[in-house]
Amino acid sequence: MGRPRKPDPDPAAAAADLLAYEEAARAEGWRRIAGVDEAGRGPLAGPVVAAAVILPATGAIPAVRDSKQLSPRRRAELAAELLALPGLTWGLAWIEPGRIDRDNILRATHAAMREALLKLDPPADFALVDGLPVPGLPAPSRAIVKGDTLSASIAAASILAKVHRDRYMEELDRCYPGYGFTRHKGYGTAEHLDAIRRLGPCPEHRLSFAPVRAAAAGASHQLELSLYNPR
Repeated sequence: MGRPRKPDPDPAAAAADLLAYEEAARAEGWRRIAGVDEAGRGPLAGPVVAAAVILPATGAIPAVRDSKQLSPRRRAELAAELLALPGLTWGLAWIEPGRIDRDNILRATHAAMREALLKLDPPADFALVDGLPVPGLPAPSRAIVKGDTLSASIAAASILAKVHRDRYMEELDRCYPGYGFTRHKGYGTAEHLDAIRRLGPCPEHRLSFAPVRAAAAGASHQLELSLYNPR
């Protein structure tokens, strides 16, 4: 006789387990507690997008998880469930490739997080931030490494940021056909790098990223060879 099958985890209970950081902040006297996370720090093209989310203080919330652990379909379903929550407060901020190239990706990511918090109305009085401390936030904050797996509000922010950025990259695919943005969302896949070498970078590429520079240099070299026609 086989070992008894463990019961499937209760999604609602799993979501409740992710509220420990929010409950600790409330115990310290904070009331409007925002989770902050970003999507798009690593890609070679497109914006970095940050979301700030204040979950309702009462009532059930969707069984959120780190967006990277979810299928695209489930992320979209959870995003819709979150946006339908009565009392949800959320904001998004986008930093475009030109500013990423000018300021570097770390500063651009921090700027997106600050701007996402500033878009909350009414504002947050405390923030839980994924990763390392972020300077200059408009509210007191606590940085949580791997916070998107430990905090419900950070996980919710990661889902909204990822879903909105992915949809934007799909729109870019129609504006700049040939790069495959719908499939790889701007990340440095072999398909994407080959497209940059063939087509050169488009205005949505981050020219300060070394793989883009190298692929663009390869495209320029190929163009020079094609123009060279010895007789």
